[in-house]
Formats: sequence, structure tokens, C-alpha cells
Amino acid sequence: MTGVVLDKVIKRYGETQVIHGIDLEIEDGEFCVFVGPSGCGKSTLLRMIAGLEETTEGSMSIGARDVTHEDPSRRGVAMVFQTYALYPHMTVEENMGFGLRMNGYPKAEIREKVAKASDILKLDDYLKRKPKALSGGQRQRVAIGRAIVRGPEVFLFDEPLSNLDAELRVEMRVEIARLHQEIGATMIYVTHDQVEAMTMADKIVVLRAGRIEQVGAPLDLYRNPDNKFVAGFIGSPSMNFLDCDVVDGKLTHPAFVAPVAAPVAVSSPSVTAGVRPEHLVIDPNGNSMTVELTEALGGVSYAYLRASNGDKVIVEERGDERSREGDTVGITFDPSRVLLFDAQTEARLR
Repeated sequence: MTGVVLDKVIKRYGETQVIHGIDLEIEDGEFCVFVGPSGCGKSTLLRMIAGLEETTEGSMSIGARDVTHEDPSRRGVAMVFQTYALYPHMTVEENMGFGLRMNGYPKAEIREKVAKASDILKLDDYLKRKPKALSGGQRQRVAIGRAIVRGPEVFLFDEPLSNLDAELRVEMRVEIARLHQEIGATMIYVTHDQVEAMTMADKIVVLRAGRIEQVGAPLDLYRNPDNKFVAGFIGSPSMNFLDCDVVDGKLTHPAFVAPVAAPVAVSSPSVTAGVRPEHLVIDPNGNSMTVELTEALGGVSYAYLRASNGDKVIVEERGDERSREGDTVGITFDPSRVLLFDAQTEARLR
């Protein structure tokens, strides 16, 4: 069993603390994604697991071993970086086997391990090429192959797709997900792209300012966020947030009045209502909002509305009849789809 456990992990640079007592358990064979905005500490935490950053306080283990202060080479991890870091004068085959050669592995064993990784990553036709003759996606597959041949217990990915164009990013997401299914190893993946997190992860860890905001399966975080930050970060386009008052069991806003779907503990009459673009419907007969912009993406469009009080709302539209810029409209929705958040603490009201 090769899971990863972090126990009250802290990281300081001098007097500045950037990781604040992280407790986390990643199961054996799990695909765990660290996600959050720039500066939230996700890459620092990954580098701490790899041993590239020293752990100031707390402990971490990989499998049954305490690796808190273990040398990176002895932790049983392999890391794939944003940059490919391939040797330009070596072939694909030589790049993939380089680490094993440096550690004195027999040539026959190196060939066997490289051949197996090449088969998994569909690189057999490129083994004799040098990196300059490869596409960006192929180079990233070579970097992943170099990690595979080491036979690590845990794979660490630090934003490996950031340098790829949109089409290749989608292709490589599928490749990495397929790789995880095929080899079944524990994988920890860092990204700022919540779409990558949603499509690839078994477990998502949402980070902000060096702290964990919430941990859970992708759809659990989407459907049941603990606070406004998680609700806004997970989902694309982002959830709409509207400042409302609760009066006689109803949400009141300049654009609508709607019943509160279920009893919640409201300490103040002012709350923030959250509703996703796909759960809103435009009422062409309404007059409470103005369509400022529409994005037509083929099978789906996004209408950007503005209420009389200045609140902005995004609505997903499908079908043949869609709103147009300049229209005056209203919005309707199923009250059960609305999430309520405390206006001060931003915690979910349940």
C-alpha cells in the first residue's frame, strides 16, 4: 500500500508561513489533484512531498515510511514538471533511460523498462527521434515516460500541461487519465485549472492561502461546497453570487423574489445566494435585467446580464431561441438549486 499522509504540515520561509498545518490522507492508487489560485501553496506542498522543499513542522509518510526529512532520491517518488527538461542531444529512448543509466542499471533492464513505458505512452515510433523533432504533447509524454521507467510509488505532476495549446491539453488530460487507469499508481497533480481537476481527479483538494478549504470528489465539491470560495472556484463559468435579503421565508433581490427552498440557520437577514449559470432560465417577458453580451459557442451560449442594482449574472442558454445583446429580460430558477452563504463569513448556510 502506497498512500501519502500529511500530518499538521507547516512550511515557513524565515518569518513568513506559507503552509498552515495541512492534514491530508491520499489513498493508495488515488488520483488526487491540488487546485487553487496562484499563490495558494499547491506547488509548494507538492515540492514538500517530493523533498524539494524542507518541511518546517509536522510529518509526512509514503506508504509505511516516514519521509519527512528523507532525501528526495529515497522517497520513491517521480516528478513531472511544467517544463519538459529533455536533453536535446539525446534520443527519446536515451532520455527515458537516462536516470536508470546514471544509477547503474544493466542495459538489458533499461531497454525492458523503456520499452514497457514506450508501449504505454504510444511512443514506439519516436524512440530514435530527438526532442526537436517532437511536438509539445510528445515531449511531455517522453517526460512522463522518464518518470514511469523509474517505477516510483507515487507520481507527482506540477502543472504539466501549462505549456500546451488548448487542443493538446485536452489530449494529454485523456492520456494521463488513461495512464492512471493502466498502471494504478498513486498520483498527485497540481493545477490552477479547475476543468483539469474536475475531469481527472478521484479527489480534489481546494487550497487557498496555504490552507485546505475543502476535500472531496469532483461532483461532491460541485454540488455541495462548504463555502463561497469553493462554490465559485469549482465550475465553469463560475457560480453567480447575488446579495439578497431573507424576508418572510423568501429571498428578495431587485431581479426576483423566490422562496427559500429549505430551512437554514440565518443569523442575519442579509445573505449571499449562489446559483450556477446552467440552473438559470431567461424569461423574455421580464424587465429586471439587461443583456450586455452574449457568447455563442455553438451548442451552448452564455448571456451576460446586469441587474438594476449593478449585479452581474451569467446564464447558460441552449436551444434555438436565445437572447440578444440589448434585450430586457428576467430570470427564473428552481429554488432548490440555490445555495445560501453567510454574507460575512462566506460559510455555507445549511
